[in-house]
Amino acid sequence: MVECDISSTCPFFNDRLENMPTTATLLKQQYCQGDFEHCARFRVETKLGSTSVPGSLFPEDAAVADRIVAGT
Repeated sequence: MVECDISSTCPFFNDRLENMPTTATLLKQQYCQGDFEHCARFRVETKLGSTSVPGSLFPEDAAVADRIVAGT
């Protein structure tokens, strides 16, 4: 299993976000320990840096990540 490059500092992976969804474990398996290159948090952080990742951004929020990266 390949783990995401930012998992050691990711608030989602380390359960430090408010309002963690009940599906957090499944999302971690899908994104953090699997297809992390499609994780919204990973995409924003690798393009713009960790300070650009909103605290409320969840891994499956691809449309939000696209808007952040595009600057809109």
